[in-house]
Amino acid sequence: MAGDRDNAEFLHDAVASAQARGEGLCITGFGSKAFLAAGDDRGPRAFAGQLLSTADHCGVIDYRPEELVITARSGTPLREIEAVLAAAGQYLPFEPPRFRGGGTLGGAVAAGLAGPGRPWRGSVRDAVLGVEMVNGRGERLRFGGQVMKNVAGYDLSRLQVGAFGTLGLLLSMSLKVLPRPAAERTLAFELDVETALARCRSWARTAYPITAACHCDGVLRLRLSGAAPAIAWAATELGGDGAGEDQFWAALRDQTLDFFRSGDDLWRVSLPPGSPEPLSGCLVNWAGAERWWRAPADAAAIRAFRGCVTAAGGSARRFDGYFGTFAMGGNGGNGVSRGLPAQYGARIKAAFDPGNILNPHLAVDHAH
Repeated sequence: MAGDRDNAEFLHDAVASAQARGEGLCITGFGSKAFLAAGDDRGPRAFAGQLLSTADHCGVIDYRPEELVITARSGTPLREIEAVLAAAGQYLPFEPPRFRGGGTLGGAVAAGLAGPGRPWRGSVRDAVLGVEMVNGRGERLRFGGQVMKNVAGYDLSRLQVGAFGTLGLLLSMSLKVLPRPAAERTLAFELDVETALARCRSWARTAYPITAACHCDGVLRLRLSGAAPAIAWAATELGGDGAGEDQFWAALRDQTLDFFRSGDDLWRVSLPPGSPEPLSGCLVNWAGAERWWRAPADAAAIRAFRGCVTAAGGSARRFDGYFGTFAMGGNGGNGVSRGLPAQYGARIKAAFDPGNILNPHLAVDHAH
């Protein structure tokens, strides 16, 4: 267990000192997502600044199970957060991934990645109620609070989600949590991907308690969550193979499925769920809204794929060292994006970190 350690003053002083010297800081937690921010168009980036870790700034500050709110320091391991919540029958609704089995709460918010239930249970941004942070000016700030209706104007706390630490060093965050479902069950259907997506669109108009839908290797898997009678009814209505495979969702979340172990480049694609393309060679998650693609070593095939994504109104990003170096408002050599116009992203960065000392080796699309 990481325990309870308040290292906020040290972290604040470190940022203020770096700001005074004009020295860059590479902010990290346990480094489980470091592979997403390690390169640019010229290959791995060299970083000559100071490494600053939040791993020793950990512990739950406040937990109110009756109000479904938890506040914890950024370096708190996800496993500890989940243990505290599980003891009260609750969980993090956005199901953050644990790459290589690790991860901190601050890293989960900074990366903004959500698990299999995102379309039904909400994103990381949906769960964030407030943050305390140190910006690039060396100022210690609080945004939001511990309730949903707590701000007038733009919610700056949620702007930190997916910013990869480029707008501020996160000290703590307050998150909305949910009661754990009384029961869950996984159904499996042997279907081609087109039929699977058609069924998902049809089921979306029903009251079935679906909380995850993924098509991989010719099998559509559905997760049902809720009261046991409701799940039994839905399983009878839907049919399929109800043999189990409940462990599939954790493997999908943490990318330990065989699909993710290939040596080919991995791309993450966001699309309207009903988009008929691209499907070939994809793991189709979120009932079609998220698709993972293993790119062949063929530049023409990659260009065709990107053109297909663009035509469908989606976006594609390589899920490797390029992911965190995605240029604000532009393609950055990474793929296709419909982010904020470049001038808006630049103004946001300038307001929070005018000296560009916070993770200066990254350039992030803050509309992600």
